[in-house]
Amino acid sequence: MECTLTKRYARLCPDALVALWLGVWWVANLVQAGFSELANDEAYYHMFAEHLAWGYFDHPPVTALLVWAGEHLFGGELGVRFFFTVLQPLYLWVLWRLVRPSDATRRDAALYVMIAAATLMLQLYGFLAVPDGPLLFSTALFLAAFRRFADGRPRAWLWMGLAMALMAYSKYHGALVVVFVLAANPRQLLRPTLYLSGAVALALLVPHLVWQYHHDWASFAYHLSGRNSVFRPGYVAEFLGNMLVVFNPFFVPLYIQAWRKTRPQTPVGRALKFLPVAFIVFFLLSALRGYVQPQWVIVAAFGLVCVLFDYARRHPRTRRYVLRAGAVTLVLVAAVRAEMLFNPLGLRFEVFDNKPHYGAIADVAAGRPVIFRGGYAVAAKYAFYTGGEAYCQPNITYRTHQWQFRDDDTRFIGREVLVECPLEGADSALHVESVTLPTGKRFSWFVDRSFHPVRRVDISFEGLPERVTPGEELRLELRITNPYPYEIRVGEGDTRLALLWKHGRFRVDAFPLDERFTIPAGGELTRSVTFAVAPQLAGERFDVGFALQRTGYANWFNGKPLPTEVSSQP
Repeated sequence: MECTLTKRYARLCPDALVALWLGVWWVANLVQAGFSELANDEAYYHMFAEHLAWGYFDHPPVTALLVWAGEHLFGGELGVRFFFTVLQPLYLWVLWRLVRPSDATRRDAALYVMIAAATLMLQLYGFLAVPDGPLLFSTALFLAAFRRFADGRPRAWLWMGLAMALMAYSKYHGALVVVFVLAANPRQLLRPTLYLSGAVALALLVPHLVWQYHHDWASFAYHLSGRNSVFRPGYVAEFLGNMLVVFNPFFVPLYIQAWRKTRPQTPVGRALKFLPVAFIVFFLLSALRGYVQPQWVIVAAFGLVCVLFDYARRHPRTRRYVLRAGAVTLVLVAAVRAEMLFNPLGLRFEVFDNKPHYGAIADVAAGRPVIFRGGYAVAAKYAFYTGGEAYCQPNITYRTHQWQFRDDDTRFIGREVLVECPLEGADSALHVESVTLPTGKRFSWFVDRSFHPVRRVDISFEGLPERVTPGEELRLELRITNPYPYEIRVGEGDTRLALLWKHGRFRVDAFPLDERFTIPAGGELTRSVTFAVAPQLAGERFDVGFALQRTGYANWFNGKPLPTEVSSQP
């Protein structure tokens, strides 16, 4: 039997050999997907899938759709991740067909699979339920369609338009793929059918654009400016360090050499060579204005795999090194995968000990909803691992997120809830309690006996100039709308009006105002307030808006903020 299998394996053609090893890799990903706990972002995207829509605050809808489809087949972590594991062998097969030499041998097949498998970024994002998998799949389809388009094949423009739309529905980084592929092949810009493909993509994106319009273009505003921060040299250093690691440090010198020596002769080859440099340089520049996550350059993996494959197959010494270094890498990868499954080292990380961690909070909640204050994924993980009701407060000192478009907190009106709050500096009237969780973290909370949110109150205003000076007195005209079926007393009890000045992601200057009024149930009122621009605001640009602050609760702007600049001199 063993001899027969060996003979059959030896007779496999290059394509069959690639398909076989991609299948083995897929099985490994299935095991990992089913027995590893969810990362924070995966739980967050699972929350997306609870209510399918044409868009979400952070991302377009394909990720949520794949999670939703997987959960209709399987439960638990495997359901969340199943279709993401399916995508990887598909896009690696398409990539193989794009770079496969006409005289490909079994040695070429083995080399291609080894380079792909030893690319650490592809290992991690082969089973996680995140938008990067759909982006890679749709990018592979786009490159395949682009090859047909460049070859002048009929109706290739239509397939390219479909692929562009799928990239946009997967992750907004797909726009960069289109720009960089065309930048590597500027002659294609002269073909009229290119613009037909763009029209197809735009037509297919209409539902998503309508969703964005009805949600005040939230995703675009967030990605284009909401993530911005002040410059920190550490962002650049960390980005460069991540680039040395995520694509395999054993291969980095070879990537550079292969990129220098490779001279592709086809439009797709030129695109694949250009993608790594374009993505890395683009996000290196982005690191000058904020933190850049390493997976944002994941499309560069396609180009790096392809140029190294093309170079190594023509240089025997390089090929031998790639196979040996790749084998060492796979041993290390297997160790990391085993750690993710069994955690023999007892590490404390987001993919470990979620059930006891959130189970301890559920024990304290005793069936009551929990209003979390922390990161956007915490409430999602609590709901996934305990089945309990939860909501995450948008926090002006952190960031806003998809929870602002959900009305879970409205369903809790009048009920007794647990509200997470800081233990240090908490108001003594809140009776804050705290418990140490199995992971070593502490969870602090107070009990609101009759929960009445104020998050959806809208405060619009006029009278803010585009430029103000320190000490200048502003007179702002407010229109306050209360959508809730109860009146809200401001300036009495635990609710007060505050003027917020937000700069970048992290700086927020909050100024409580001595205002007393009552917003009628389901009604609105107008009110004038005055404010002297504080000297500490000088020399910066701000988003300015109002918020109803409640003791112990986090908050975001109530209504849309307006921009202004504070001059350096009075």
